[in-house]
Amino acid sequence: MSRGTLTDGVKALSKELMGYEIDVTELRLMPYVQYCLMNNDNIDPQHVNRDDRDAFAKWREKGWIADMSTDLSVSSEFYDIMCKILKLGYVVACDRISD
Repeated sequence: MSRGTLTDGVKALSKELMGYEIDVTELRLMPYVQYCLMNNDNIDPQHVNRDDRDAFAKWREKGWIADMSTDLSVSSEFYDIMCKILKLGYVVACDRISD
């Protein structure tokens, strides 16, 4: 399985953790959000498209993320959700888990 693929497992996990099945845009946006957070940066508006902005709007409505371009921050809950989804969608998908 290739990394970043919206599998049934990723869909089921997102439904369990987020209350809905994410789409591929959200799955592929999460690594960028995590990268920006870990590097104390904001989202570059020139690097996101309309679909990305729609995903951010959905996450903002749920209280998971603050302004993406001037003061990026996420709730602890959402950060944990992203980590679990990224682990399944990117790390496990590439067989990079040793246990």
